Amino acid sequence: MFENRTEAGRRLAAALEDRGTRADVVLAIPRGGLPVARPVADALEAPLDVVAAKKIAAPGNPELAIGAATSEGGVWRNDDLCARLEVSEAHFERERDRAVEAARTKAEQYRPGGKVPEVAGKRLLVVDDGVATGATAIAALRGLRAARPATVSISVPVGPPDALERLEDEADEVVALERPVAFRAVGAHYREFPQVGDEEAVAYLE
Repeated sequence: MFENRTEAGRRLAAALEDRGTRADVVLAIPRGGLPVARPVADALEAPLDVVAAKKIAAPGNPELAIGAATSEGGVWRNDDLCARLEVSEAHFERERDRAVEAARTKAEQYRPGGKVPEVAGKRLLVVDDGVATGATAIAALRGLRAARPATVSISVPVGPPDALERLEDEADEVVALERPVAFRAVGAHYREFPQVGDEEAVAYLE
């Protein structure tokens, strides 16, 4: 159980230092990933930026995600769910394009000066406050991988074993402090888990 996101970030930073982890850029998945990523970036003496992601909505149900897309154009698709719902290719592509555009708008809102960091040939570390299905994280990793970094790794305080195993197929390294089999939700592993507002999120980048 973590006290809050900042405490989880400190514990994650300590674990990464013990492993000898190095990163040229730390990229948080906003908004909840930013309070966790700030202590990590400080400990690793790396600049902090963001990789924004948005869900791809199911037909007639905007709350149900059939995939995810990032500001960098990375996409993850839940093929089983798409088949079960008989999602057309036209719908998926339309919603994917909307998600990418929304993620880019969000990233520009957070990114100081709107400048996209140069990641080609660099060691990247993605950080979030946890993973549930891993959909957003997979989309983030794929989008960053397309920019040809040296490595792309991901670190989170908590996630279920099956989601973390999926991430291991996408990342060079996956570090998670807790891998509970009886996983319910990311927030269930924090004593304090409030929503992170946009203003607060941006402050972590300053």
